[in-house]
Amino acid sequence: MSILVIVRHGQSEWNLKNLFTGWSDVELTVTGQHEAEHAGIVLRPYHFDIAYTSVLKRAIHTLSIILEQMQVSVPVIENQALNERNYGNLQGLDKAEVGNKYGAQQLMLWRRSFTEVPPGGESLENTYQRVIPYYQQEIEPKLRAGKNILIVAHGNSLRALMMYLEHISPEDIAHVDLATGAPRLYEFSSNLEVNSVSYIKLPETPSDSSTLL
Repeated sequence: MSILVIVRHGQSEWNLKNLFTGWSDVELTVTGQHEAEHAGIVLRPYHFDIAYTSVLKRAIHTLSIILEQMQVSVPVIENQALNERNYGNLQGLDKAEVGNKYGAQQLMLWRRSFTEVPPGGESLENTYQRVIPYYQQEIEPKLRAGKNILIVAHGNSLRALMMYLEHISPEDIAHVDLATGAPRLYEFSSNLEVNSVSYIKLPETPSDSSTLL
């Protein structure tokens, strides 16, 4: 049956500076480029029929580096539905300074709550409401047709997808993170139920995997 691999883009310039990024179109750091290169090396044993990414260059660049390291060329579809969560008026602000101004509890609500909406931005729930319909309409049919899919996107758009695929509750998603540049593999049954999910590592590293019941 088909497989799906998701990868959060490598470290960006604003990740490094601890700034709210959202839809701000910032580039990868050198570390982020290396993370993308490592992801490409890890993914060399896998075959993909099509790749998806957002319209933000940190994700596009990460995917480009991954495919270059894999030494393959596949069709790439860029879509705004896979963009990072929009942090609105918080974008470009230092997270620590926002915490000092509004309080640590409010900062955590803006960052981790499923429903809390930052000023002028999106909640994770809003992000879910654009990511999942796109996944259902565009990507699921290809998986059902036996295609192997690679998605390179962002922490929150991919956390929304993880909620859907892994049946993670709105309460539990607050405690779930996705590391930059770490490929996460989903293996499906014939009716597109997730049989297992694991981070893909180099062969000499024991795999951290779990089977979904």
